[in-house]
Amino acid sequence: MSQKIAIIIGAGPAGLTAAYELIDKTDIKPILLEATESIGGISKTVNYKGNRIDIGGHRFFSKSDRIMQWWQNILPLQGKPAKDDRELGRSVPLADQYLKRDLRSRNLGRLDPPDPEKTDEVMLNRSRLSRIFFLRKFFNYPVSLTYNTFSNLGITRTVKIGLSYIKASFYQIKPEKSLEDFFINRFGVELYSTFFKDYTEKVWGVKCSEIKADWGSQRVKGLSITKTISHAIFKNFSRDLSTSQKNVETSLISQFMYPKFGPGQMWEEVAKIITENGGEIDYGSQVIGIKSDGQYIQDVRVVEKSSGVVKNLEGDYFFSSMPVKDLINSFEGEISPEVQKVANGLMYRDFITVGLLLKKLKIKNQTKIKTINDLVPDNWIYIQERDVKLGRLQIFNNWSPYMVEDDENVWIGLEYFCNEGDELWNMDDHKFADFAVNELANIDIINKEDVLDWVVIRVPKTYPAYFGTYDRFSVIREFTDQFVNLFLVGRNGMHRYNNMDHSMLTAMTAVENICQGITSKDNLWMINAEEDYHEE
Repeated sequence: MSQKIAIIIGAGPAGLTAAYELIDKTDIKPILLEATESIGGISKTVNYKGNRIDIGGHRFFSKSDRIMQWWQNILPLQGKPAKDDRELGRSVPLADQYLKRDLRSRNLGRLDPPDPEKTDEVMLNRSRLSRIFFLRKFFNYPVSLTYNTFSNLGITRTVKIGLSYIKASFYQIKPEKSLEDFFINRFGVELYSTFFKDYTEKVWGVKCSEIKADWGSQRVKGLSITKTISHAIFKNFSRDLSTSQKNVETSLISQFMYPKFGPGQMWEEVAKIITENGGEIDYGSQVIGIKSDGQYIQDVRVVEKSSGVVKNLEGDYFFSSMPVKDLINSFEGEISPEVQKVANGLMYRDFITVGLLLKKLKIKNQTKIKTINDLVPDNWIYIQERDVKLGRLQIFNNWSPYMVEDDENVWIGLEYFCNEGDELWNMDDHKFADFAVNELANIDIINKEDVLDWVVIRVPKTYPAYFGTYDRFSVIREFTDQFVNLFLVGRNGMHRYNNMDHSMLTAMTAVENICQGITSKDNLWMINAEEDYHEE
């Protein structure tokens, strides 16, 4: 009997995880179809002249022990003790994780355990700091009730915020029909107007009143001022430097893991393991057609971008992490007008990163944290100034010093949120770089004469949006769930604002369903709907 085949559309975290799990747990051969020439989706690392860019910033942190173990099975944690129940939930010598990882005698990965102190194939344990830049001053993120906050805001604003929050604490002001309602009910009108409204609308390009409350449920479910205060109090008495922090809201974690050379290093390692163990990754291969018999997907039609050659690939199982809109439009044959309308009405937010190489930053480190060259210690900074379009600023030196070719320089990423085809998206690279440099200089973060080099990177469909026809997404789910051998996984695959670990869990669960003969997709859709949520 011939070997069964799984066609996996997309080589991001979800697709690669699905392929790895299939090789590890089944006899099914995975064939990944990646439309671009790179691995990792938005979790890739872009190398520009030896300076590495992390698109959007990816903390390797999860409340799932399974995910934490999975990551460390690929890249061990540098300097990690041989045994640590607190982090892994089990006692396993680090070296043993690399001794023939073969649940089914496949020897996945390297056969010889590396010394994590002498190899590049490791993750680093990083301290997390992200702050808000507003009124040309730094605020803690999440906003905390400290003297610094009160001083920056002034007494009048502070009193208004306090009274508004007290009111929201005792009364649910309105039914939660929108993200605006969600925020106001939890933080009060004044705090919402000061710290949430403008930044969220900058990110999404629409009013908070037009975004579904589901977005808040997906991203900030567990966060509250009460938890922020209690965390601030008790963290001073905690000596646990574990990366697990399972009882801490994701917004408040202080430690996370990070691959030495950025998130793409993780997925490049996974890709190597997949191909070395019989899997296949076809780059530059875009799915343009999907054929079904109404109950099973039969094959996909693929165009090779480099040659223009079109081929059909048959499979027994199909995983899709491609944008739902594109998936539905790829189906051949008749599709109900309602399904087509909902799919075409799904919306996305696109993303531009400007990498800037600098001699130094103008802003100085005014914290008690010691840094090289007095660099501010933040991993990223939320730019909430209303006179610039810049949304967030990454400082790659602080993610990993190995992200920067010359550690005498400062390597940063300026993040802009836009829509494909709008003014920002269509702007010439040179003009966009000048525009970005001017914005950063105007808010006193850099001096223009300190800019050494730049690069502009555009990423389409980065964030699936919770407006447009999203409120009718159940129509799409009903249509795709009818196909027994089709599994929607990942952020764009499910049109859900998942973090990386949740995307991986959808892939893992899909493979488990195949192994156990489960045909219902309900457990896939429950991921990041009933568990602890992450926050962005």
